[in-house]
Amino acid sequence: MSTNDLVRAELHCHTSWSRDCLMRPDRLVQVCIEKGIEVLAITDHNEIGGAFEVASIAPFTVIVGEEIKTREGELIGYFLKRYIPQGLSAEDTAMEIKSQGGIVSVPHPFDSLRNSRLKTEVLERLITKNLVDIIEAFNSRTTKPEDNTKAEIYAASKGIPVVAGSDAHTYPEVGTGTTLLSPFSNADEFLMSARQAVLTEARLSPWPVHLASTWAKIAKKVKML
Repeated sequence: MSTNDLVRAELHCHTSWSRDCLMRPDRLVQVCIEKGIEVLAITDHNEIGGAFEVASIAPFTVIVGEEIKTREGELIGYFLKRYIPQGLSAEDTAMEIKSQGGIVSVPHPFDSLRNSRLKTEVLERLITKNLVDIIEAFNSRTTKPEDNTKAEIYAASKGIPVVAGSDAHTYPEVGTGTTLLSPFSNADEFLMSARQAVLTEARLSPWPVHLASTWAKIAKKVKML
């Protein structure tokens, strides 16, 4: 299959439903169209309302996802039907994702500057229990390139499919980390496609993007006062 037959997927993206993001769903859809994004996974922090909102207006495929804060670090669930609360164990979170027919992805697993990453010993434990479907081998917000490389090497050693994600919290970040996938119509086909995925547009975002997330948190707190 040539790359012309593949779809360009943005698999880690936030909206204003995340507390550290100000991107409006309607504007995000337009940005994706402008940038040639054909599949978009909305992975808000501990929320899925934004994903359903985007899905209701987007003319392209939208995967309902959630970046969930477990007690031992973050996991992403794709193809979710229901919200999953934060604060569960990593195992319980992964099992809940799977109970919904979803896909378990581990974001930024070796980002040495991100305290929210899943602890390595927990990742090992989940893999042993067959609770990890995908590893995010490239995250545009990972500051050190070698941390992404470590994730890619680790995933290869475990035989786990990899994807890229921009982890976009601002419009310019959208599409900086995308994945080329074979067309799919459900979670099972998505996972099969991920096994032959091509990581593309793998560009690190400049570190000031993290300041934008901090500003978003402040702006929302001020608005609530």
